[in-house]
Amino acid sequence: MKYILVSGGVISGIGKGVIASSVGTLLKSCGISVTSIKIDPYLNIDAGTFSPYEHGEVFVLDDGGEVDLDLGNYERFLDVTLHRDNNITTGKIYQHVINKERKGDYLGKTVQVVPHITDAIQEWVERVAKIPVDEDKNEPEVCIIELGGTIGDIEGMPFVEAFRQFQFRVKRENFCCIHVSLVPQPNSTGEQKTKPTQASVRELRGLGLSPDLIVCRSQNPIANVIKEKVSLFCHVDPDQVICIHDCSSIYRVPIMLFEQNVLPFFSQRLNMTYPSKPRRTLSKWKELAERHDRMLKEVVIALVGKYTKLEDSYISVIKALKHSALACNHKLVVKYIEADDLEKSTQETDPVRYHEAWQALCSSHGVLVPGGFGIRGTEGKIAAAHWARLNKKPYLGVCLGLQIAVIEFARHVLGWEDAHSTEFAPESKHPVIIEMPEHNPGQMGGTMRLGKRKTIFKVEQSVIKRLYGNRESVEERHRHRYEVNPKNVSSFEEKGMKFVGHDIEGERMEIMELDDHPYFVGVQYHPEYISRPMKPSPPYLGLVLASIGKLHSFLGRGNRFSPRSTFSETDTDDDEVTELASELQDCVFGRDS
Repeated sequence: MKYILVSGGVISGIGKGVIASSVGTLLKSCGISVTSIKIDPYLNIDAGTFSPYEHGEVFVLDDGGEVDLDLGNYERFLDVTLHRDNNITTGKIYQHVINKERKGDYLGKTVQVVPHITDAIQEWVERVAKIPVDEDKNEPEVCIIELGGTIGDIEGMPFVEAFRQFQFRVKRENFCCIHVSLVPQPNSTGEQKTKPTQASVRELRGLGLSPDLIVCRSQNPIANVIKEKVSLFCHVDPDQVICIHDCSSIYRVPIMLFEQNVLPFFSQRLNMTYPSKPRRTLSKWKELAERHDRMLKEVVIALVGKYTKLEDSYISVIKALKHSALACNHKLVVKYIEADDLEKSTQETDPVRYHEAWQALCSSHGVLVPGGFGIRGTEGKIAAAHWARLNKKPYLGVCLGLQIAVIEFARHVLGWEDAHSTEFAPESKHPVIIEMPEHNPGQMGGTMRLGKRKTIFKVEQSVIKRLYGNRESVEERHRHRYEVNPKNVSSFEEKGMKFVGHDIEGERMEIMELDDHPYFVGVQYHPEYISRPMKPSPPYLGLVLASIGKLHSFLGRGNRFSPRSTFSETDTDDDEVTELASELQDCVFGRDS
């Protein structure tokens, strides 16, 4: 087993996760089986109880683990399925050690950070590194470990010490350290500065770890003289200084690493032999990046949420939309709309903000209401769903977004004016959304319906079923405490709101579609979690296709794009041919909106 540790210096959020994912992508393209571990030095057991404004979204894994969003990056880049133990926190480690102490496993010894905490970290890494994450279930050959935070943070010290010991435990030829640092360029001078990187590397060395590669992050390309300066003062060869400047898309990062010869370096440093050449896989990434930069046509999606001030709050949602827009050869433009800006109360207190929010919504091609918790912004989301339904605008509701659509329909179509969720209005006479029986309200962490669950389609003719390739069932990841009240389902379906997908017991409503609408879909699960750059999520793909008016033709061709729609496609103007083919297919198959 080979281990690659990725640490960061100067500032947090410097891009360690993207660098780690990109290194893994390169190794996997050479036929190496790769797994990843993310270390978060906070005391929380997991990310499940965080506000999205703390660390961004909570990413959910197949096994129900609520983890850091960086594990989403690993899964998307490497196309693997990680587990809850691939996310290590200080809380998990201390809980593990204290439980052992309570059982008497330390034979009465004084339990200390060194050696007991550091040993527990090393044992955890060695154990998790061997767990298969690929479909072939083979044991990984390389484990990439991202150490969260910044070198020098007091909460990260036990982990740094653990890896100082670990490099001797697994031997030098099996351990490599990458340090990601910032090279700032102050506007006052316009000169790139290496002192922060020098200080960061000096601190890392003082703690017992020497970087084998220094990745310099910068706003603009780094000059050779700066690269040589980092090499001189940080005691590494110039070839070991990797320069990654801000680029148009993260799809370019693996290519930039490849062009700076990191693969030959790993082969020599870790004594590895690559089973295959990376050309084919890397060519796909290059085509993906070039296509991303070439796109001229735009699709505008309004994201109506309550955490819109931080993009990372909805990072998987945005990635899923980007994957779908890329597949459709359109540039994604997301309009972030704070849900409570759409409410009547805002019209009274801040009419300018109210009208700007509605103008943004009305000028969008499609509407997305993502998941969330809490009552703030609920009425604004309901108003957005109401507008999308009446104006035949494509709508996708995810988790809470499905529940919002159900509440809106109950109020304005069924006439149940007080219809609501028991989460927000426990006294409602028409509780169309109810708490799940197994939910334990006395404890917040890990008590939701979490992880991968099967959804079975209950109808033969369904737009969402066709988007999934007419499969009889699908497996998607869930994260929710509330569900559609099954007692009211017949009332909804009589008026045209169809629940086309149920859970395996047939009791929970998983997928909703509205009759006589171009695309009005709600899903109780979170399809964004398993979207991939070259395999976009079907519900999100449907939203984008409907928003650009291509859903009918896509379905009519058996879920295929036009023959020229490939990842190497140039932007073309053969829309007339496509539309003509679509009209002919509509004549034969009928329209399925």
